[in-house]
Amino acid sequence: MRPESFDFLQKYLNNPSPTGFEKEGQKIWLDYIRPYIDEYFVDTYGTVVGVINPEAKYKVVIEAHADEISYFVNFITESGFLYLRKNGGSDPLVAPSKRVNIHTKKGIVKAVFGWPAIHVRKVEQDKAPTIETVFLDCGASSKEEVEQMGIHVGSVVTFEDEFMVLNDKFYVGRALDNRVGGFMIAEVARMLKENKKTLPFGLYIVNAVQEEIGLRGAEMVAHRIQPDVAIITDVTHDTQSPMYEKKTSGDIFCGKGPVITYGPAVQNNLRDLIIETAQSAEIPFQRAAATRATGTDTDAFAYSGSGVASALISLPLKYMHTTVETVHKDDVDSVTRLIYETLLRIEDGHDFRYFS
Repeated sequence: MRPESFDFLQKYLNNPSPTGFEKEGQKIWLDYIRPYIDEYFVDTYGTVVGVINPEAKYKVVIEAHADEISYFVNFITESGFLYLRKNGGSDPLVAPSKRVNIHTKKGIVKAVFGWPAIHVRKVEQDKAPTIETVFLDCGASSKEEVEQMGIHVGSVVTFEDEFMVLNDKFYVGRALDNRVGGFMIAEVARMLKENKKTLPFGLYIVNAVQEEIGLRGAEMVAHRIQPDVAIITDVTHDTQSPMYEKKTSGDIFCGKGPVITYGPAVQNNLRDLIIETAQSAEIPFQRAAATRATGTDTDAFAYSGSGVASALISLPLKYMHTTVETVHKDDVDSVTRLIYETLLRIEDGHDFRYFS
């Protein structure tokens, strides 16, 4: 990876972009892709779209989502402790003893998830932490002191954990789901520009908001763009670490390439084009099966308007929705290359219908 790309990846991953409050991360992303696009727009809720060939009638989307899971302050006790609500799929099980940032108009307030010491608990009666039992301590001794810090009900809370490289093979951090996807589609835009590739269609590079609470950003922007094709990238579970059941979760490896999904929302001809591209370009890939839905923005695009030919290229990831989400360097490169090479095979007016 070029140093400039690595610097962008690190800066983008470290910046908090909680669901519904993605603005600052979106600015970082837009600043990076601006030299590689012809124009852009930002919608009402903060989805950013970079456009190449905006006058073209035939429209192709490549998409990732920008938001990360987080918490909201929900209740402040008289003694100054904070109880929370989830914003997206936050897992209270990983919260105790973690450090957090509380976002206020006065700036960041530091806090910790407190937890009773092992000495005073009846360990044999321990139960897993839940949203009702985890709490924040921001060093205040009263509700009034908390409020003087700028904290109020509705203040957003994110973990402060940051990016690192593990064993020179893996990228680790919070919110790789799915800002690493935003990084990859930005790199596709850069590669097209630097390699002087002229596309016969309009390309819409979409970094959508609010995926973690129901694909909402993608749903809105799909109606606005009305694309003909959508290639979505998100993360999926590496199933090699302990406690995964491969019979139900599949057999997916970090380091063995992009994961191409089969399922009703995935348009078969577009998926097959992606597979043929991977084989031709000698990009390793894996396969996964979805059920009724992929659970990603693919579903929002596929079923928008009169139907959009949509497919999902996933990045294998360990420890989803924790502060140590982990992906393999080679997979990041391979997903990026697969999207890039697939775009070069899509024709103007490409008809993906099963028959006519």
